[in-house]
Amino acid sequence: MKLAGRVALVTGAGSGIGKATALLLARQGVPVGALSDTEAEVRATAETIRQAGGEAIPLVADVGESASMRDALSRLLRAFGRLDIVVANAGINGIRAPIDEIAPDEWDDTIKTNLRGTYLTLHLSIPHLKKAGGGAIVIVSSVDGTRLFSDSGSAAYSCTKAAQVALAKVAALELARHRIRVNAVCPGSIATEIGDNTYERHVDRAAVKVEYPDGEIPLTDGEPGTADDVAELILFLVSERSRHITGTPVFIDGAQSLLVG
Repeated sequence: MKLAGRVALVTGAGSGIGKATALLLARQGVPVGALSDTEAEVRATAETIRQAGGEAIPLVADVGESASMRDALSRLLRAFGRLDIVVANAGINGIRAPIDEIAPDEWDDTIKTNLRGTYLTLHLSIPHLKKAGGGAIVIVSSVDGTRLFSDSGSAAYSCTKAAQVALAKVAALELARHRIRVNAVCPGSIATEIGDNTYERHVDRAAVKVEYPDGEIPLTDGEPGTADDVAELILFLVSERSRHITGTPVFIDGAQSLLVG
């Protein structure tokens, strides 16, 4: 994958897609700053990498807090001296409820993690990618808000995911002169722990009946994808094998979203 000598930051690396990506990058010889707001989880990710012979440091930070993220980036740079790869994965489902029942603070919580957190990750990382002479950024978005709009009660989440794709496209143009590529991956149904930070209230009041053909995910007869599937795509997008790809959302959902697209 021609990743020798590169250093990566992966947010949301304590579980799910972030953890799978951190482990996969480390197996390619990439030192990883594994970041999460859950200390026990991210320390476990870093320890798993080290036990397998890789290099990693745990970074405990809230992606929505500027000071917290600045400190995390400083620790990564003290440890590894540079930054070349950024995977902005940290995110929550947050509140799922009818739009008129979502409280402003509930809306803000989802925006803070998913959108402000992505912005801060890029904002603080890009100067170091420029200093390195280039690099690759992958933003983990979703099919929700980009191809699918029938997930009842998902207004806040879907808005953040649509905005992430817009951010990837704008940043790709802005940073092309610096040889920094920016892409987005849009997973469909993936078996992860994101449901642990989902809060539902009266979702049925926002529901619109949707009927799928047999097998909700055509490629896998309804079975969700895995975090490793998404990690493999991210690995490709940060490697030289995708050197002419930038500003592109890549859907990884086993054709799930095409059923209603």
